[in-house]
Amino acid sequence: MAFKSPSSELQFCFVAFLIFLFSVNLRAQTSSEIAYPLPSAVPSLSSCGQAPDACSPTSATVARPGDSNQNDADGSNSRHEGDWLRSWMRRVAKARASQPHFVSPLVTTHVMLVQQYRFDISRQGDPTGATVTSNYGASRGLEIIPTTRLEVGLFPPSYFVHQSHTPDGFGDFSWQVKFRAFSAPEGKGDYFVGLFLGGSFPTGTPPNGIGHTVLSPTLAVGKGFGPWDVQSTIGANLPTSGTNLLGRTIIFNTALQYKIKGVIWPMVEQNSTFWSGGTLDGKKEVFVTPGLVLGKFPLAERLNFMIGGGLQIAATQFHRDNHRWILSVRFPF
Repeated sequence: MAFKSPSSELQFCFVAFLIFLFSVNLRAQTSSEIAYPLPSAVPSLSSCGQAPDACSPTSATVARPGDSNQNDADGSNSRHEGDWLRSWMRRVAKARASQPHFVSPLVTTHVMLVQQYRFDISRQGDPTGATVTSNYGASRGLEIIPTTRLEVGLFPPSYFVHQSHTPDGFGDFSWQVKFRAFSAPEGKGDYFVGLFLGGSFPTGTPPNGIGHTVLSPTLAVGKGFGPWDVQSTIGANLPTSGTNLLGRTIIFNTALQYKIKGVIWPMVEQNSTFWSGGTLDGKKEVFVTPGLVLGKFPLAERLNFMIGGGLQIAATQFHRDNHRWILSVRFPF
C-alpha cells in the first residue's frame, strides 16, 4: 500500500486552495466588468422614486436628470421655429393673393411685392461703342415679404469690370422698402398702387460708386387687362450731398407685358431719366428695352426658377451708354 507523506498532502491541498481562489476571483472580475456599464433592467426605488413594479426601462430613461427638460426644450424650440416659418409663409401667400401676378420687368422696378433672390448681369458700351463695361449684380439681390403690406430689398454692391484703363471694383450698396397701398388680384380689379422708398450708401469708390448717399422715393402703379399688363414707376434720385455735381434726377419707367401659357412673358420697356442741376442739368435720356422672361418653373417645394434677357437701346441723341445686354436670373420662394 502506497503511503503519502504529510508534507506532500499539505502541498497538494495548498495548490488546490490557490487554484480555487484564482478561479473565484476570475469569475468575480468577469461578472463585474460585464455588468457595470449596463443600466439595471429594473431600477431601484431610489432611482425611480416609485415602487419597483412601476419603474420600467422607459420610465427610467425619461427620469434621468435633465433629459425631460432638454427634450421639452428641444421640442418647444422646434415647434416654435416651425410655427414661425409657417406663419411667415402664410403672410407671404396672403400678400401674393392680394395683388396681381405680373413678373418683374428687366429694368423697371417691379410694382408688386415679391419674394425672391435675383442676380442680373449687364454688358454695355459707351456712346461710341469703343469701351465696354460689365456689371455683375446690377443692384439686384434679396427681396423678402415680412408682412402682407411690406417688402424689404437688400442689394449687395455690384462688381464692375471695364475694358479700359478704368479700375475695376465694387459699386454702392442699395436697398428698397415697398408699401402696398391698394391692390386687387386678377378677377377682382387686377391692379396695384404702392409707395416705395429706396436708396444707396457710398460703399464703392468712383467711378464704380458715386461717392454720396442717395434717397429714392417712388410711386408705383400696375394694371392688368387680360393677358396684358402695364407697370409704371415714377421717382427721384435725391443725393444727400454732392448735388452740385450729381444733380437731382427724375426716373420714369413703364413696362408692357404679355402672358403666354403662364410662363412666357414677352415685354417692352421705356426707361427715361431727366436731370435737374449738376453737371448734366437739363439733359434727358430715353431707352427702349425689348425683352423676354420665362417662368416660373418649380425646383423644390416653394423654390422656383425664372430667367430673362433683353437689350436696352438708346432712343435719344444724348445717352451715356448704349446697347446694354441684360441677363436676369431669379429664384422666387
